Amino acid sequence: MRRSILVISAALTALLAMTGLAGATSAPTYYGQRPAWTSCGGGFQCATLRVPLDYAKPGGRQIKISLIRLPATGKKLGSVVLNFGGPGASGVDLLRADRTVLSAALRQRFDVVSFDPRGVGRSAPVRCLGTLGMDAYHAADETPDDRRERAALKEWGKALATSCAAGSGKELLRHVGTYEAARDLDVMRSALGDARLTYLGWSYGTYLGARYADLYPRRIRAMVLDGAEDPQQTGAEFQRSQAQGFQVAMNAFLRDCFKRADCPFKKHTLTAAGRRLDTLLKRADRAPLRNTMDGRQVTESIVRTGIMAALYSADSWKYLRGSLAMAFKGDGTALLILADFYNGRRQDGTYKNESMARLAISCVDHPETPCPYWPVKGRKFTKKVTAPGSPPIVVVGTTRDPATPYALARSLTGQLDNGVLLTNDGDGHTAYHGGSSCVERQVDRYLITGRAPARGACHASAKV
Repeated sequence: MRRSILVISAALTALLAMTGLAGATSAPTYYGQRPAWTSCGGGFQCATLRVPLDYAKPGGRQIKISLIRLPATGKKLGSVVLNFGGPGASGVDLLRADRTVLSAALRQRFDVVSFDPRGVGRSAPVRCLGTLGMDAYHAADETPDDRRERAALKEWGKALATSCAAGSGKELLRHVGTYEAARDLDVMRSALGDARLTYLGWSYGTYLGARYADLYPRRIRAMVLDGAEDPQQTGAEFQRSQAQGFQVAMNAFLRDCFKRADCPFKKHTLTAAGRRLDTLLKRADRAPLRNTMDGRQVTESIVRTGIMAALYSADSWKYLRGSLAMAFKGDGTALLILADFYNGRRQDGTYKNESMARLAISCVDHPETPCPYWPVKGRKFTKKVTAPGSPPIVVVGTTRDPATPYALARSLTGQLDNGVLLTNDGDGHTAYHGGSSCVERQVDRYLITGRAPARGACHASAKV
């Protein structure tokens, strides 16, 4: 009988934790910790946070989440936690690289905190391929044209799964998903001493934030989701949305290119430019382009990645014009440099773990794709997010965002019981710290005061 009571008690505790209603008496011990902050250069402080690898087994194996903090310069309201996206991006590295990602007004009122999510960077990182393996992985043909190429792609999938299982361990791979990361985020909130979370997430960070909001809606003080993903979409549906978004962004790039003296497209029509790009991709598929930097091959996959990387920001369009001009002459070096940036390849040839972490997290969150040979079963977590009882949650959408199309921001706003859409009529991926002064003013005011932007505050009538 005692065993049955314990099982029921554990089940109720888990259920209450998932709904955000568990009281202080039911909180596991890891909620009581306080990070031991130490100086780590440049005015930043670093620490680690202990969390269970498996929240169903809180007394089992623990892992450490790496944190970084920039202390407030004035009278502080609390902490604002940032997630830069990915999945797989190191928040520790990105905040250290650019402290001005938040305005001076926010840096005055908040300790600015970011972190490496589980599986990423310094937080129990996913480990798979070595440098040469990573080079080959990113160059591999993802658009097979015949049986031989399809077989080669299949073998790549199997080899990658085997490598990740050997390098990371199946138990870690099983628990790097967004569900666990959202639970980590609540432990972090508690450890920072905040009764309620103040959060800004970009791109994938919106997916993490939305999942947190659905688990803990009453533990939110203020939340901004910039460049929204749609939690209802499957992985395949999201890929289709992204394909449409990148086409919109490519058309915007081409229209701008046609006005420039260095535009490599001589016939200034979208149709003609599209045909020339298709010809370039087919050429790279038949035989890699030249690379004057090192011995790697500039394959069709590298060309696609380089183009895609430059579409993330209108500031990169000038580099894309030059890179395409070189590629049309058979030299893929500049596109390779763009692809290296996107793939996390360092100048010394080694890789950040970002792309492998992205794959591992995606295979847990969306096991139906692209993970047919993944060594662990994923946690299919596709459902509407409502966050009942939350304060206003601000969703920022950019009308010509390639990676998270504007329609996804509208969808997420509509799902949330208290969602507020803030529209940036512009180009590039995400808006805050992306050139929209209106969005930055509205977000700053909301994060400081809790007052959500009014309808139509930043071109909210824009349609795509």
